[in-house]
Amino acid sequence: MVRYGELFLKSEPVKHHFIGLLLRNIGRALAASGLRYHFETPRGRIFIHGPEPEKIAAIARRCFGVVDVSVCTLTTGDIDALCENAVTLASARLRAPMSFAVRGKRQNKTGLTSQELGTVIGSAIYDHIPGLRVDLDHPDYEIFIEVRDIGGLIFDSRIEAPGGLPWGTQGKVLCLLSSGIDSPVASWLTMKRGCEVAHLHLDGGKWAGKDVGDAAIENHRRLSLWCPGNVMPLVIANSEPLYDEMSRLRIPPRLRCVICKRFMLRVGSRLLETEGAVALVTGENLGQVASQTLPNLAVISEAVTAPVIRPLITYDKEETIAIARKIGTFEMHPGDLACRAVPKMPTTAAILDAVKEAEAKIDIDTLVARAVASVRYVNAENGVITNGS
Repeated sequence: MVRYGELFLKSEPVKHHFIGLLLRNIGRALAASGLRYHFETPRGRIFIHGPEPEKIAAIARRCFGVVDVSVCTLTTGDIDALCENAVTLASARLRAPMSFAVRGKRQNKTGLTSQELGTVIGSAIYDHIPGLRVDLDHPDYEIFIEVRDIGGLIFDSRIEAPGGLPWGTQGKVLCLLSSGIDSPVASWLTMKRGCEVAHLHLDGGKWAGKDVGDAAIENHRRLSLWCPGNVMPLVIANSEPLYDEMSRLRIPPRLRCVICKRFMLRVGSRLLETEGAVALVTGENLGQVASQTLPNLAVISEAVTAPVIRPLITYDKEETIAIARKIGTFEMHPGDLACRAVPKMPTTAAILDAVKEAEAKIDIDTLVARAVASVRYVNAENGVITNGS
């Protein structure tokens, strides 16, 4: 049983369209794993029938738009059959002196009410397992019963899923992806809002720590687990000439971080059409580092006319780390991820005219064109790097 939440808020035509895309996404994910299945879609639920329900649930819980997933026993709506199967399920996990509760729900208005359903089935469990306590507020164990047109569904767990909107409902974005913590979380949050994501990594060459490139590709690989059945592209562009020129022409060190961020957005903006994307996404967070002060973000954003989405703009670092741990992109010992171009005292309030003057000196347009011409691709699918070129 798959439940979706926010989709209920949409108009009927939009909801129908979004549910169709959700079914497409789940179907692609299951097909990619070689699982047999078929769908039923009564109002408010998606039922997935198949011979390997635990594996199906593990895949469905990674699909955006899904709120939670339950592996269910399907029986008839007859009360005796419901009681028998509920007792069997509860007996595997419920022991005295544990407390329990039965949560009953019915689709039709005939027969037992939801409360009566819970009472009858609860009594059967209570009689079968001596020494239990009923606690409807904070039970040690819960069992859920839903009686629908297709029969009775019995389950005792609700596996959390990401929620949000189905992948692909909001178009495609190009997300700047680094080797760090923030940008993978920004990518994931954008996916959660229904965006199809492609990644862009700027390779700093000798100016970057020796583990930066591999760590960025690993972030990309891990994020592909959240769009199972879909190929996720990573575009890698060479940014080493930018740092070479800033060093050779002695661009004031305090401006280099802002110029670098503007360069990244410029390269991303040039690649939007190629990748079929309509916006850029970054992992920037207000005030987290010198380049991310409000004055600097304003100067950085001026470099492009494309929309720039910053999902983490108001997050505390610990909030971002908590999400990174949850989605599997946090790495306790990431290796050498240093940037050798970072100055000791970067500006916190860059002056746009000074930045543009420095960019003209290094011929920023030519450097952007060189970076765009240098791109290579690394694709990932279902947590596996499928090719690099």
